[in-house]
Amino acid sequence: RKGQSVEFFDYRPYGVGDDLRYVDWNIFGRLERLHVKLFLDEEDLRVHLLVDASASMGVGGKLAYAVRLAAALGFVALVSLERVGAALLRDRVGQAWPAARGRRHFVSLVEFLARARADGATGLNRALESYAIGSREPGVAVVLSDLLDPAGFERGLRALVERRFDVHVLHVLAREDVDPPFGGDLRLRDSETAERREVTLDAEGLQAYRQRLQRFLDGAERFCRSHEIGYRRVVSDASIEQFVLSQLKEVMLA
Repeated sequence: RKGQSVEFFDYRPYGVGDDLRYVDWNIFGRLERLHVKLFLDEEDLRVHLLVDASASMGVGGKLAYAVRLAAALGFVALVSLERVGAALLRDRVGQAWPAARGRRHFVSLVEFLARARADGATGLNRALESYAIGSREPGVAVVLSDLLDPAGFERGLRALVERRFDVHVLHVLAREDVDPPFGGDLRLRDSETAERREVTLDAEGLQAYRQRLQRFLDGAERFCRSHEIGYRRVVSDASIEQFVLSQLKEVMLA
């Protein structure tokens, strides 16, 4: 955030209504254009981008979508002079990108996120609890995940809330999660446990699957709302740009 603390950060062109006390007259003398000085607020916001990189996120392009969405949100936060950090989650906190401020760090953030690979088991409770305990700067925590963890995710999200994070869940789904493109006799393999199961997905089975999925989605949203956690659901074939523009304020990055 731009404030009036003693720490100078950058310049920007003068706009109508800006305080003339912060005009840099030396720059005006050289360029004949008005620029004002920007300072950093001592209570600037910290944004934590927490991306689930477990194997299930590799289905239907969920991880690729989550990475692009995290990069878009990170760009907005960096341009807004917030401190931004990022981490990849599996059964624990994996690689992390140290917090930085300013748009000049955006390329580094993108390079970090682009290295994410969907592999390993999910352990959202353990990973989020560990992150909450280890972080010295609570702020806005944006969790990008499909929330597919047999052990659940609730304890981990509660840990963030208890550590005074402002938590927002972006529940990322693949199109085939919502609308399976196959049917008949199937042999399914769990992407994380390698467990195999034979099922018959006829019209009745498909209806049962959709009902079960809806219960899962409703339960996740209900839990988040009851704990004052922001919750937004997004399918991996949706427009990143449209989502960011329409949901930015709700995700608390505007």
